[in-house]
Amino acid sequence: MDYRTLLAIVATLLPWASAFAGIRAGLEAYSPGHLTLLRFLVASLTLLIYALAVRMPLPRREDWPGIFALGFVGITVYHTALNFGQVTVLAGPAALLIACGPVFTALLSRSLLKEEISSWGWIGIAMAFGGVALIAFGKPGGFELQPGALLILLSALATSLYFVLQKPFYRRYTALQFTAYSIWAGTLPMLLFLPGLAQEVAAAPLSTTLAVIYLGVLPGGLSYVSWSYALSRAPATRVTSFLYVNPLIATLIAFVWLGEVPALLSMIGGAVALVGVIVVNTLGKVKSAPRPQLRVEG
Repeated sequence: MDYRTLLAIVATLLPWASAFAGIRAGLEAYSPGHLTLLRFLVASLTLLIYALAVRMPLPRREDWPGIFALGFVGITVYHTALNFGQVTVLAGPAALLIACGPVFTALLSRSLLKEEISSWGWIGIAMAFGGVALIAFGKPGGFELQPGALLILLSALATSLYFVLQKPFYRRYTALQFTAYSIWAGTLPMLLFLPGLAQEVAAAPLSTTLAVIYLGVLPGGLSYVSWSYALSRAPATRVTSFLYVNPLIATLIAFVWLGEVPALLSMIGGAVALVGVIVVNTLGKVKSAPRPQLRVEG
């Protein structure tokens, strides 16, 4: 994995890790539906401004069904299910359920993309998942699975499908182009939550609305571009293994942003997860299908 891919992953993980604290802050004044819609209206507008500036072309007509399907699964379903699930699911179980995402991605990559991961790779994934489990059990509030747990699990599966099935599109589109198309497509179904949004924006504290705007510009917009860039240059299994570092980063951000003091068990789990990611990306050999030729224009 070259340094550009690693930089793209780092540029993605930091904003995405902060998104969990941002979502909790946003849910203090916004309903889950309105939070999701406002966040991706901001993301769509951010990408639209760039698209107009560089005169980004529209996707080929034959690709519209696939782009709309992936946008619905990876943007609409993932973020709506995650936000509604976080209303009732405690932070610990939510972190563990979301950690199923890289496992789903590895399995889907093996069956759909013919990516074969070595035994050490699976050992690294197991270590990383175990580290996230320690982080989850170190969260306050116990480990009871509330009804919203199925929504969190659905979001993990949805984002895995999005990560894996987008790779063939890089034969025809750049990472930036595909990200813009899929986010626009995924935002359209969210307009179902439009009634009442203006009233919530007017009533919400400015600090909360600014947190949602931040979620749209960085974790919801630009970070998806950098993540798609990384996926276009390396096997999906290896790229998504870095998501196991997110709970550790999110715990540190929650400490700084929300004043949540992490438990010792959570910190130990973060270290174990980090070692697991290192094992996947050093000893875990991934044999993948030939990488598609990428276009480089904006």
